Amino acid sequence: MAFYLFAGVVASGAHLVTNIGSTIPTIGASGAIAGVMGAYLILYPRAKVLTVLPIFFFFQMIILPAPLYLGVWFLLQSFQGVSSFGSVESAGVAWWAHIGGFVAGLVLAFLLGNRHHLNPPVRRVLPNTQHSRSYRLRRGHARGNNLCARGD
Repeated sequence: MAFYLFAGVVASGAHLVTNIGSTIPTIGASGAIAGVMGAYLILYPRAKVLTVLPIFFFFQMIILPAPLYLGVWFLLQSFQGVSSFGSVESAGVAWWAHIGGFVAGLVLAFLLGNRHHLNPPVRRVLPNTQHSRSYRLRRGHARGNNLCARGD
């Protein structure tokens, strides 16, 4: 929760700094959610995401690597943010809050990633037993099983 709130505060600060003269109030959680997306990029760099790709009137569901999807998303936010500097109103979207939250999530996840504050263990109940086992994603493993057993 502290991470989410921190990303939201940084996102609000980024929006405030880039829109200092705006009289439009901002409310929402998009900057904090962008922070979670930035942290996801650091914590799960090999993950894949299911997304919808609109091709004219047809919608195709495809699986993309998370870094590719998040990179394109960040570039779109950056383009919209830079484009909003010349206009009086930016259609009510806090582009710089998205950018600030994403960068805050990247930085904080990088700083805390090795300490497992943001990478909780995955609990799973073994089949046909009452035993559960915790797993934590290992960092720096090039091949093989990336899960590390933490005990019964």
